[in-house]
Amino acid sequence: MSTTLITGGTVVSATGRTQADVLVDGERIVALISPGASPFGTIDADLTIDATGKYVIPGGVDAHTHMQLPFGGTNASDTFETGTRAAAWGGTTTIIDFAVQRYGERVQDGLAHWHELAAGNCAIDYGFHQIIGGVDDDSLKAMDTLVDEGITSYKLFMAYPGVFYSDDAQVLRAMQKATDHGLLTMMHAENGPAIDVLAAQLAESGKTSPYYHGIARAWQLEEEATHRAIMLADVTGAPLYVVHVSAKQAVEQLAAARDKGRNVYGETCPQYLYLSLEDQLGASSEEWGDFEGAKWVCSTPLRSREEGHQDAMWQALRTNDLQMVSTDHCPFCMKEQKELGKDDFRAIPNGIGSIEHRVDLLYQGVVTGQITLERWVELIATTPARMFGLYGRKGVIAPGADADIVVYDPAGHTSIGLGEGRTHHMNMDHSAWEGYEIDGHVDVVLARGSVVVVDGEFRGAKGHGSYLKRGLSQYLI
Repeated sequence: MSTTLITGGTVVSATGRTQADVLVDGERIVALISPGASPFGTIDADLTIDATGKYVIPGGVDAHTHMQLPFGGTNASDTFETGTRAAAWGGTTTIIDFAVQRYGERVQDGLAHWHELAAGNCAIDYGFHQIIGGVDDDSLKAMDTLVDEGITSYKLFMAYPGVFYSDDAQVLRAMQKATDHGLLTMMHAENGPAIDVLAAQLAESGKTSPYYHGIARAWQLEEEATHRAIMLADVTGAPLYVVHVSAKQAVEQLAAARDKGRNVYGETCPQYLYLSLEDQLGASSEEWGDFEGAKWVCSTPLRSREEGHQDAMWQALRTNDLQMVSTDHCPFCMKEQKELGKDDFRAIPNGIGSIEHRVDLLYQGVVTGQITLERWVELIATTPARMFGLYGRKGVIAPGADADIVVYDPAGHTSIGLGEGRTHHMNMDHSAWEGYEIDGHVDVVLARGSVVVVDGEFRGAKGHGSYLKRGLSQYLI
């Protein structure tokens, strides 16, 4: 096996930072060495990477992605090949995607299909959550076998009636089953039936532009569903993880439950930290007019900056009322995909592409003083690994861990977008982050010991990524 020595860098963990060299043998980290104090004598590694003046951090773990997801009459534009390659470019070395079961489908068939889509195509390691989109006796029985498959979390939807929606009785039954097996319940918490009524009323009154997507999905309907999910979890004893939290009132529900000792957690996404409903309203271009705002149609939706939702998300990350930041990466091109809803916002496929930018966007929060350097690592790598049964192997730079390592240059610079001098590598014809400038740069990325990004080039390979059978969450009580 080949050896790699990363020298001169500052190793940053969730608990601190230290000057250390990192020795990799094959796919694993074998030692952290104080500079000039090697117990091995002079190390003649096959490859030496100079990280002087740079941070050495664990590879990012994005615990919420949707590669090739069928939605809104089309499929997410990133395949497992293109999406994981883009992830590697941005310093993410592990994803957890969602195998899909919808009404009338079998859980086992959906899971098998997702294995077929991913196997042999991923540039980085991957695992699965299981979407249970049709809670019935058959799907509940199938949940008995998920842990054996290395799937220790599953997702329910309080939104999207007719597609993924579960009513309260179905949620209750699924949570009871999850409690039996130690599964972590992930919840899309929005009141879907009420949203559909508001959306229909807006469309009937001629309010059909992308901006009204966010108006229909009012924050009250996120707060209400979050509270309801917390209460159902409390009745059943199921641990609860609320995905893509965007409303400050939903955070308040999570914080209140946690203050009472309930086993409740939440994530937010980069779009809810930086983008706003006002940005979407003001978006216009010669090509798309006010439909330009479709670039930012996602669910949960963008929220009003005037109401302080973005500031509240940053504060919740500081206070640990929200525990991590995932992307909910679900990209759609404007042409032939987003434009399906050009005359009616209800037909716009919901999703934003961010998998390549999460590490950078969160680092900008370090630069602006929103979070500490250690909290950055905790949010992008350590907590997702612990939350979803991968810690020890992922999310940490320590002997025995997989050599998923990012050398990050705080003196570097990253320009995001499509224009001249700006790049992204996701399979999209636009960027939701066009024009964003980051005071930092991903320089080198190792995935299980192999250099996959260096010197501005992708050097990884399709099929390098392996399927991860995950253990139980370390956050279970």
